[in-house]
Amino acid sequence: MVKQSNKTTSQIIRIKGDKIITTEDFLVREVPITLFLNDKEFVTMVCSPQAVEELAIGFLCSEGLLQSLDEIKNIWYDEENGIVYLDAPGIEAESKFLKRNITSCCGRGRPVFYFVNDAKSMNKVTTDLMITPGMVWDLSDRLEEMSTLFQETGGVHNAALCTPTEVVYFYEDVGRHNAVDKIFGRSFLDKIPLEDKILVFSGRISSEIVIKIGKMGLPVIISRSAPTDLGLEMAKQLGITVIGFAKGEKMNVYTYPERILG
Repeated sequence: MVKQSNKTTSQIIRIKGDKIITTEDFLVREVPITLFLNDKEFVTMVCSPQAVEELAIGFLCSEGLLQSLDEIKNIWYDEENGIVYLDAPGIEAESKFLKRNITSCCGRGRPVFYFVNDAKSMNKVTTDLMITPGMVWDLSDRLEEMSTLFQETGGVHNAALCTPTEVVYFYEDVGRHNAVDKIFGRSFLDKIPLEDKILVFSGRISSEIVIKIGKMGLPVIISRSAPTDLGLEMAKQLGITVIGFAKGEKMNVYTYPERILG
């Protein structure tokens, strides 16, 4: 099966000062993907059309529905119709999750319970991981270098799972939550330990992103953007080091600075 491209082109009129030209420009592709869980329509996600199975699994993990790889009996992607089928007979999804449509925008819908309840039910992250400012800047620079789709379209977010010196996984998606879920899904499938890993991210560090990081058990998140106040409150509860505005040789360390070696 040929994987769908994450980008396409469109004819545009470009105006710069008094110059007007007709040209083509790259656009990021955005598609709806419907997840059928145990033969029942479960949720529709709007995303970039690659690593769709990882997205579906990561989404279920981040919602607390998938706990073990053994729970997945089968998964397959019907690319033509935009449907992911996942068989996990042990999941009682309807009693734990309110069916809703998920958009790629920042205002992603949630049930009436909020993330604070999620945070209170999670274990605090513990780790021996220590990193230097130089490692932070290097990983941030690597994320930017790898973000070729963003450079061409300006329309995606990027996320990378890293050790202090290497990139393990890298994903791009129109939705910043989706990019993190793809990381979650791939690491879940590969059964890799996460207590010594770092998430490097292009988007703002909101409460929802922090909850996802906490559920993964990651001790550090590095972003080229800013955190929110609720995101930091939850990071303090969950034991997560939050680093924002990591660009060039600058960064802000908001929580647990003891993990950043002087």
